[in-house]
Amino acid sequence: MSVPRILIIAGSDSGGGAGIQADIKTVTMLGGFAMTAITAITAQNTLAVEAVMTVPPEMVLKQIDAVLSDLGVDAVKIGMLGSAEIAQAVADRLAQLSDVPIVFDPVMVATSGAALVDEGGGGAFERLIALSTVVTPNVPELALLTGLAIATDAEMEMAARWLSRRTQGAVLAKGGHLRGDTVVDLLVADGGVQRWEGERIETRDTHGTGCTLASAIATGLGKNMLLPEAVTQARRFVRAAMLAAPGFGSGHGPMGHWAALEPK
Repeated sequence: MSVPRILIIAGSDSGGGAGIQADIKTVTMLGGFAMTAITAITAQNTLAVEAVMTVPPEMVLKQIDAVLSDLGVDAVKIGMLGSAEIAQAVADRLAQLSDVPIVFDPVMVATSGAALVDEGGGGAFERLIALSTVVTPNVPELALLTGLAIATDAEMEMAARWLSRRTQGAVLAKGGHLRGDTVVDLLVADGGVQRWEGERIETRDTHGTGCTLASAIATGLGKNMLLPEAVTQARRFVRAAMLAAPGFGSGHGPMGHWAALEPK
């Protein structure tokens, strides 16, 4: 089997738990080749995002073009974009791709609560969602994207269906922020809904779960998996990494990507 080439367009996490750092670990552990276009540099740890500096849009595009013109790409993962201007520039460039799956994790707020996109970024996301194979919002992000209040699985499904109809694309709604002993994730695609359930893992080490899930899905799609199969693999990988967390830091700590071997 050839090694899937995964282009990651996202921000850097100096603490190593999320962002580009988590993406590279995930893609590598799952047998892919990770390539990157850095959109922002953050100063953060397990407690807080202390500073954010976005990369000029033209530099983001130069990174993308450098990768595409030589190495090629089998799937794209989009994470933190940092600004509406970067989001629009990335959408313009990715619109030129054909038959390349795109996984969009619409990062708006960090686990610590810090905002990771400027005003206007939410509106710019709609075009990227429309270009994507699947978008992977958590409950707070899904609420921001739809303007709907979400407190139950049923409300999450309603919001995911609304977003899927609006964008004509697949939506993987992640239910980890909802209360309960069982975590439910819902994939809305082509008018249907597929449901995954898992016992909640009681841990504070959840930093980078969204980044990791999206990169794992992209790697699966880069291997020509069907979307539900890629989601299943990704969920297993995230859960294994959470259980292997090393316990670093005093806040929301990183996961143990190195211990989460590819599910068989």
